[in-house]
Amino acid sequence: MVLMNYVELRDNVPKVLHFSDHYWVERMIWDKDLEKEKPVRSLVFAVDWEDGEVAIRTFSVLSRGLALQFEPYLQESRFRDFLFTVTKTGRGFATHYTVEAKPLPPDVPV
Repeated sequence: MVLMNYVELRDNVPKVLHFSDHYWVERMIWDKDLEKEKPVRSLVFAVDWEDGEVAIRTFSVLSRGLALQFEPYLQESRFRDFLFTVTKTGRGFATHYTVEAKPLPPDVPV
């Protein structure tokens, strides 16, 4: 049995998240095209709200394109003031992410 505490994005299913903290981590991933491991820099968020419920989860961002969409919110941890709706479409090199940021409503208990 594997305990998974990571947020999983499913194709065409919007995921509403609130982040309480973030950090960067270096990871080794398997590159199937090069057939070897390679280092990547990953943006990691602590999630305290997921799809309308209090949560204690991790959202790990390996996609550089997705990380760039969060970049404006990283300075001074501005992401804490927003709810983010993240939607993934496609697979492999055709994967695309849309991110919508809305101000955090007062009724979200974070």
